[in-house]
Amino acid sequence: MSTPALTARQRWTGLAVLVLAVTVVALDATVLSLALPSISETLRPSGTQLLWIGDSYSFVLAGLLVSMGALSDRIGRKKLLLTGATAFGAASLLAAYAPGPGWLILARALLGVAGATIMPSTLSLIRALFPDDRERATAIGIWGAAATAGAALGPVVGGLLLEHFWWGSVFLLNIPVLVLLLVSGAWLLPESRDPEPGHWDVLSVALSMAGVIGVVYAVKEGAAHGPARWDVPVTFLPGAAALTLFVRRQLRLATPLLDVRLFRDRRFTAAVTASLISLVGLSGVIFVVSQYLQLVRGYEPLQAGLAELPAFAGSVAGGLLTARIARRFGARRALAVSLLAMGLAAGALGWLEQDTSYLLLAVSFLVTGTAEGVVYTLGADLVLTAAPADKAGAASAVSETAYELGTALGIALVGSVVGSIYANGLSVPAGASPEVAARAGESLGAAVETAQELPPEVAQPLLASAKDSFVHGMNSAGLLAGVLLVGAAVLAWWLLRGRWSAPTPAEPVETARTERPQQVHA
Repeated sequence: MSTPALTARQRWTGLAVLVLAVTVVALDATVLSLALPSISETLRPSGTQLLWIGDSYSFVLAGLLVSMGALSDRIGRKKLLLTGATAFGAASLLAAYAPGPGWLILARALLGVAGATIMPSTLSLIRALFPDDRERATAIGIWGAAATAGAALGPVVGGLLLEHFWWGSVFLLNIPVLVLLLVSGAWLLPESRDPEPGHWDVLSVALSMAGVIGVVYAVKEGAAHGPARWDVPVTFLPGAAALTLFVRRQLRLATPLLDVRLFRDRRFTAAVTASLISLVGLSGVIFVVSQYLQLVRGYEPLQAGLAELPAFAGSVAGGLLTARIARRFGARRALAVSLLAMGLAAGALGWLEQDTSYLLLAVSFLVTGTAEGVVYTLGADLVLTAAPADKAGAASAVSETAYELGTALGIALVGSVVGSIYANGLSVPAGASPEVAARAGESLGAAVETAQELPPEVAQPLLASAKDSFVHGMNSAGLLAGVLLVGAAVLAWWLLRGRWSAPTPAEPVETARTERPQQVHA
């Protein structure tokens, strides 16, 4: 269904509603980072449960985004957006009043289900609102700035709330925003859908979700405990098999849930890969550094949030300047250089110590945020440019899947690496009971809490060893993220070289027209 002609005021007002939606979902991915020490003290989760509290949201979100993007093409993007916003509010209430870690993990997973209905709808509605290429590039720049700013602003908002309220307040913040979204969205947003959507294949939905969650879980546990652990192959092999079956099934279906032929377009592949790996770096850095600032350097939650403010400022600037940067330097150079800058900034954490000047952190945050704003916004525009208009929901869902999967992998990989190095390097002083040693070895937050109950002659060396081990793990994780990002820069530069083939789903590769690299869109 095509969107009736809208006035400029209607288009930009509609964009404001979509910005509101994407901001609240992106913010929810990181707002919890500064609350983890408080959650550890209140709910007493194990180290594994703490990681699941952090990444269950992104795991489920990533697993369902493609399915929900295709569903939005079929039932209507506005309808799914408003339905998802209602469910997101209900899940936020469940999370805010969670009585235990298991409840909180489940509530975060339900938030992921609801968030999966919101994210692809926002980007595909932008395509419907802004048919003009240049105007759409500006709109995506604003949308991308909101998404990356929401993620970067999460720790600041979380710190402000935790300064005055309990940890559940970070979820209650969603409620008034979602009420405003529902009221304004019902009034201002147009409806759009694929005029010939075809069948929504339930088996494809199950295969995509099982594959994503299985593979990501295996990566997470493999990073924490080594690939030889029994549950790593048990989850990885079925997950990889499910993804293989999913791809083969999509190639056979007349109306696939995801047209995997889109990956024949090197713009599409480069954009998705860049978004995925860049979020691994960004989310991993935020997850670890938020704990470092509070538990190692002793910052209060609000102070820690303000310390991460350069990432927020940089992400806003990067998203808004993307269109201008891409027009001046070209998509290839803008994407590759931004990924390289992120890699160098993340790698700088490899030299961070307990008493390192904040200036190094501030520069790292600023560069990471600015580069991520460019990568995310440029990647979204490349995805929409490569996809047919009537498949905007499914195509944008791939971009969002990369975003959320990168977030989940970042927390899983970086968090697991830090946790493993921390546990192996922790030296428990003589006089501590086996129970104390086991509890302190779960996480730095657990060690800090445990030390409060010990005599000074045991507590002080325990804390010193715990902080030193955590910083060592953070150094290794920063270098790992840096290597991944530099590798992504090289891959993006190679994929966007010279001319690229851009077949539509109806065209065979051999007859696809050849285009020059995009120089105009953001």
